[in-house]
This record gives sequence, C-alpha cells and structure tokens, in this order.
Amino acid sequence: MDKNTILGLVLIVLVIFGYSYYNSQERASEVSSPAPTEQVKKAEVTGQAMAPVAKVDTNSVFATGINGNAQEITLKNSKIEVTLSTKGGVVSRVLLKEFKSYEDYVNKRNNALELYSKENASLAFAIDGKTQNINTENFYFTPTAVTDTSVTMILGTPEKHLALEYHLVSDYLVNFSLKSVGMENEFPSATKVMHLKWKDKVRQLEKGAYFEDRYSTLSYKLSDGSAEHLSEQESEAEKAEGSVDWVAFKNQYFSAVLMSPSKFTEANFNSEKLNDTKGYLKSYTAEMDVPFDPSGKQATQFQFYFGPNKYHLLQAQDDHKLGNVDQDLEELVYLGWPIFRWINRYFTIYVFDWLTQFGIPMGIVLLLITILLRVIVYAPTRKSFLSSARMRVLKPRIDEIATKYPGQENAMKRQQEQMTLYSQYGVSPMGGCLPMLIQMPIWIAMFNFVPNAFELRQQPFLWAEDLSTYDSLITWGTEIPYIGNHLSLFCILFVATNLLYTFMTMRQQQESMSGEQAQQMKIMQWMMYIMPLFFFFMFNNYSSGLNYYYFLSLLLSAGTMWYLRRTTDDAKLLAKLEANYEANKNNPNKKASGLASRLEALQKEMEAAKKAQK
Repeated sequence: MDKNTILGLVLIVLVIFGYSYYNSQERASEVSSPAPTEQVKKAEVTGQAMAPVAKVDTNSVFATGINGNAQEITLKNSKIEVTLSTKGGVVSRVLLKEFKSYEDYVNKRNNALELYSKENASLAFAIDGKTQNINTENFYFTPTAVTDTSVTMILGTPEKHLALEYHLVSDYLVNFSLKSVGMENEFPSATKVMHLKWKDKVRQLEKGAYFEDRYSTLSYKLSDGSAEHLSEQESEAEKAEGSVDWVAFKNQYFSAVLMSPSKFTEANFNSEKLNDTKGYLKSYTAEMDVPFDPSGKQATQFQFYFGPNKYHLLQAQDDHKLGNVDQDLEELVYLGWPIFRWINRYFTIYVFDWLTQFGIPMGIVLLLITILLRVIVYAPTRKSFLSSARMRVLKPRIDEIATKYPGQENAMKRQQEQMTLYSQYGVSPMGGCLPMLIQMPIWIAMFNFVPNAFELRQQPFLWAEDLSTYDSLITWGTEIPYIGNHLSLFCILFVATNLLYTFMTMRQQQESMSGEQAQQMKIMQWMMYIMPLFFFFMFNNYSSGLNYYYFLSLLLSAGTMWYLRRTTDDAKLLAKLEANYEANKNNPNKKASGLASRLEALQKEMEAAKKAQK
C-alpha cells in the first residue's frame, strides 16, 4: 500500500467524519449565545394562519361551548396515560409509564416520563363556517361515553355538533376522529378542508443537551414514500412538496407523531432552536390542511403515536394502520446512508435484538457484537496481513530495484520493475488496504446505530451510568470549546487504542517499504497520528456506548494483528514465494499484473514521446 493509497484512505475517513465534526462545532458555538434575530425571522412559517374566532352568537349551535370549566379525562393502559382536556377537546398530557427522564433516573425517582404537556404543546382545528370561523381551541367540549380507553366529546347540541372521538388502541397508539353531525347548513358548500395547527416545545429528557439535540428533529413523510426532516443544527422553516402522511415531533429517543389516512396538504413546518431556554431543545410547529366533510358522511380520521423510537416497535404500528398504506414510522430511526443502513437494518438490529432478549447487560451485548464482527472479518484480515507480510519479506529485492533505478527520472521504470516483481512472486501490493476497507462500512454503520439504539438508554456499565450518553471521568463548571465540561474515559481509551493500532499499522507498512517510499511514509505517519487526536475532540461528547464499541473494536484489531505477527514464519513465507517465482519466471504465459502492464505501456509511450521530440 503506497503513499497515495494511504492518503486516499485518510481523506475518505476525514470526509465521512468531517461533516459530523463540523456540525458538532456549530452546536458548540451556539450553546453560549442565542440564535440571532435574523435566523429566527428566517425560520418563520409562511403557511396559512389559523382562522380567527368571531364572536359567537348566543343562538348559535356552538353557544353551549363558549363558557365552561376545563375537565380532564385520562385514557390508560399498562404502558401509557393520555390525558384529554375538554377545553379544545385535545390531548393535554402524555405519560410513558415504563420510562423516566434522565433527572428522575439519576436521582432514583419513580416518576413516569412526561412526553407531552399542555404547558408546552397545543393542537387546534379551524373550520370556515357560514357566519363564523370555528377554532376548536376556544371552545369547551362535553364528554360522553367515557371508558378507560375511549371517550367522545361534542361541541354543540345532541342533534347538531362536532364530535371528537378518541380510542386508545394499542400500547402507544391513539385513534381519534372529528366528525360533523347534523351541521350541513352551518358550513358553506366551498368548505372541503379544515386547517390544523400543532405546536410543541420539546424538553430535554437526556443527560447531554448537545447530543440529544443532534438527534432531535421535526420529521415528516411525503405520500410518495420519502421521509424528510428539518435541520437538527439550526432553525429552519419548510413547506412540504406534496401531500404528507405523518408529522413527527422527535426527541432523540421518543416521538409524538400525528398521522392521517386522509393525507395532509399545504403543510408548513418550522423548527426553532432554543439555545437560550434551559431545559428545552427546540420548538416545533406544523400547520396543515386536511379533508373535512361538513355533511358528516365521512369522519376525518387521525392517529397519534406517543412512544419510544424503537425500530421494530415503530415498524409494528402498521398492524393498526387506518388506511391501506404502510406508515413506515421506522424511518424515524436514522440508520445512515444506504450501504450503512442495510448493514444496520439487516444485520446489526437483528443481532442486537437477539442478544438483548437474554437479559445480558448492554456492555456485554456490545462486546459480543464486536467479537462477532471480528470473527466475520478475520479471514480477509488474515489474507490482508499475509499480503503485507509477503511484501515485507520481499523488501531486499525491492531495495535492489531501488538501487538499480535511483532518482526521480527513473521513478516510472522503478515502479514498473517493482510491479513485475510482485506479479512474479504472486504478491498484491493493494492487499494491505483490505482491513480498512472492510472495517470502515461497519464502523460508520455503528456510528449511526449506537446513538439511535434505544436499548442503551439508561443502561449502566462499569463506570458509565448511562451508555446512551457520555461518561464523566472528570467534570467542571465552565464549557471549554471543542471539549465541553467533562472528560470521557471511554473516549480516552478509544483514542489511546487508536494510537496503538495506528502505530502497529504504520510499522507494518514501513517494514515493507524502501527508498523514497519509506521516506515519504515517515512524513505520512504524522497525519495518521493526528487523526486519533482529532477523534478525541469529536467524540468526547458522544455516547459512552459508541466510544466503548470503538475501543473494543480497535483493541481486538490490534490483538489480531499482534497474533498474526507472532504466528507468521517469515522464512517459510519467503520460501513459498521463491517457489512461486521459480514457477513463474520462465512461464511465457505468465502476464504482468494489471497495474504493471499499464505502467509498462505508459513507459513505452513516454519513451516514444522522447524519441519524437529528439
């Protein structure tokens, strides 16, 4: 593996991780100061405003809902409590019974996690009427037919009213609908849609606001099948290009999702960062139109999902879909670009789920996954190591060629002779690159998987109290740029093993190089040693689970390299290569390698060009 190949691999790594590092620093610079006014103005939604509420006629069918006292009705099962308010007839609070916020977890309080509350969230429907515009958030509904899992609330009289029906249908799914009953004459014939406005100010639920904020975003799914999301890093407003199946107000590990089989149209979304508001991450707003039938023949149906962002759990919500099209809520769990998404979706998730069903500590699960991956890549790693070992034992022959063809003017001829020699001995100079090329997709796949692995949330291991967030070896009060207010021990171990692995890899490469190539490698190695230090500033705020995995992976890689070096007999390897050489040197059918033949052709072209010039 020559200097250009190494440089190319280094650049690939830097490009892949560079974008994430850039975003990290953007967030770090924003923590100390609020978003500028211009940015906030840029993020303002330009969609349709909610219809204003006219003064309600006391003779109107809606007059009964003008005044009243807000009542609360709770729908519940073993997983969730959904509280509804008669003021507006909408969800006012959601508790997830099996989960806790980080503050409650670390302080050992048995409080259910509050995912949604009327203090931060609101939902209102606006409908154009003949004499007045109706905005549901300004009226009091009357509850009827109340059970533990269902309720109907009406606005109007028994004969003429708007009806909101709620039904808790599964662990985390609430079906609800809005229907007009006997009110055909209250709405103009042109009224075919109603407008809804949904807002929520998302609270910080995890230990590190920086890391949670990176994975919290307003997401939505277009009806053509593609899932989109607004920027995690800055305030942003966006209008959907087409109809929308669902909108999700997403935290790192939990989401509130609003769905409708009728499709949302004219959808405008806004995500505003709340850097200056302690305890909060972002403010989300969604304004959309949805079909409405004033005749009451067809109810407008909706679904709410309030729950964890667990891949297979989200996938299973399609079992309760209202329409004929799968909702694909699992798109909320980001698994990376296509190749990395395939690795995570069809390998990592299944292995992870299989291991976790045995109740094994999450740290051991990550260890077992790391060992399994090392076993899978052992054969190509060994093949790659032997390729480098062959180049190492052939170094004296390469040195002879370097002596025979010294200087830059003979570089092409020298390279051609080396390629021919490798071909005659049956050696591939590119074989040493294979371990990095094999490991890189797995490393990046895990980079995307671990921060989204809900099962790691609030799982302690060794000194880390929560594998889903950073571990704190040392903490201090003041934020330091690029580091934060702590040192992560797992990150330090990752960086240390990275330096060890880099040292072993560079030494192995240097043992097989000679002449100018060896001198160039000495310069290149400084870049290789800088990369682990760069990773420290990038990963100190990342989850301890991810740093722990990288530490294990590099430690096992270094151990594998040490084992292969100890068990490789250079003398036997050289004897085998000499046998290959004897078999090939007088073989007229033996052709040079592709690279050697191309170098030979290029050399001939250059010689012909020189003769033509003379």
